[in-house]
This record gives sequence, structure tokens and C-alpha cells, in this order.
Amino acid sequence: MRSVDLGARTFATAQEFLPCERPDAAGCLILDLRLPGVSGLDFQEELAARKIDFPVVFVTGHGDIPMSVRAMKSGAVAFLTKPFREQELLEAIQHGIEQSRVVRRLNAEMRTLQQRYAFLTPREREVFPCVHRGQVMQKMKAESLAHLIHMAEKLGLGSN
Repeated sequence: MRSVDLGARTFATAQEFLPCERPDAAGCLILDLRLPGVSGLDFQEELAARKIDFPVVFVTGHGDIPMSVRAMKSGAVAFLTKPFREQELLEAIQHGIEQSRVVRRLNAEMRTLQQRYAFLTPREREVFPCVHRGQVMQKMKAESLAHLIHMAEKLGLGSN
């Protein structure tokens, strides 16, 4: 990973990872199926339950089809069985980092929309899904009616 200028941190156990301070940046988690104390699959589910959103790349020497299906259904980016080529791992990590960037961008966009929506008066919120004009467009910083409708859909405010 250093050879392609990817920073990495290692953890002795899954539980060591949980309380650590994580950088505010896109990232990817590489997990073995056999971790001390907890399986990688169970840890993946624990991360999701705690809303720790990192794409996961599984590596294992002891995987089978049901395990790979479970991992992928839970959102794993890749499931690599040992031995694997370094390039496969690097590609999976790059894919995970890109997925993380997209999720972070979408989450930031949603936070911005929610902040703008919070500034609307109760009446503006009432007319927002229906009227789409004036102060609502200004406060939501909508460039056009289509942009405002797109915002409303993202906020789950589609017209009824």
C-alpha cells in the first residue's frame, strides 16, 4: 500500500479499531474472516449497527461461498481468498476508497440540504413540496425549479 502512496493503520483486534479516532477522510477497511475474538463477518455487522461507514474488503484463507455471499450482501466491496495477487487487493482497496468518497459526498450534500430545510419557516415547509418559489428557492439555494424538486425528493418530501 505504501508503494502506491496509500496510508494504512493496523489493529491487533477488531475491538481495538472501534474506539480509535478515525480521520475525516475516505477510507476502506481490510478484514480477515478469522479475527481474534470475533469473526470478520460479525464485525462487519457490528460496524453497520454502530453506523461506522467504511467499505470492507475481506481477505481470507478459509472462506466459502456462503461466507462470501453473506459478506457481499452486507455490503463488502470484495471477498478475496488467499493467495491473491497484490494488484487484486489494491484494486479492491481503490474501489472501496472511491465508494467511501461517493458516500461521504452524498452524506455531506444531505446534511447541507437538512440544514437549509431547518431554516425554513413552518409555512415555507408546508408549501415547499407544492409551490416551489420565492423565499423557499432562495433559502434552499435552488438554481432552478428542477433543482428544488430534486432537493425535495432527496429530503423525502415528494408531493402527495
